[in-house]
This record gives sequence, C-alpha cells and structure tokens, in this order.
Amino acid sequence: MVSITYVEVNGTAHRVEVAPGLTVMEGARDNGVPGIHADCGGACACSTCHVYVAAEWIDRLPPRDELEQDMLEFAWEPDAERSRLTCQIKVTPELDGLIVTLPERQA
Repeated sequence: MVSITYVEVNGTAHRVEVAPGLTVMEGARDNGVPGIHADCGGACACSTCHVYVAAEWIDRLPPRDELEQDMLEFAWEPDAERSRLTCQIKVTPELDGLIVTLPERQA
C-alpha cells in the first residue's frame, strides 16, 4: 500500500493507504476523503478531482497530458505548476508519502 495525504483547505489532513494501480482520485473516493467529487468517475471529463500537489512532489509525477491540461482550465483557481487532476495520477510505490491539498471548492 502507498500512503497519500489529502489536506483540506482548513488544514485537516487525511492520511490514507491506497493500493498501487489505483488513481489518487480512487484513493480519496474509496476512503471518504471530503472535497474530491469525481463527478465523471475518472474519465478526465471534468475538473472535480482537482488538487494542488505539494511542491516537493511536482517533479516526481508524470507530466500532464493535453487532455488533463485542457480540463484544468475549468478547475477552481488552477495553479500553473501545482494543479493536477487526481484521476490522472496512477498510484505507484514511488508515490509513497505524496501530499496533495484540496482547493477551496471544486468547479
């Protein structure tokens, strides 16, 4: 299992264990993390699983593809460097310790 920490805007942290092969979005959904709506179910057709990746993790994630980049334009206050859609990040052992912060709201 891979440990991922989801931090709410108010600072409440949810550290959960996620199986490799799932996405960061599925880890939040399956563990009841509030603030990840995932309206499209992981099809990269909305931006309701938007998060800000902790600065130290940005370069350790695979780059955004064009579809993710396009969908982030609809996210609440996207950040050019830190914003990601959690449905597009596959959990691997290398992501153990990943920290993401949820936006104030999902668009």
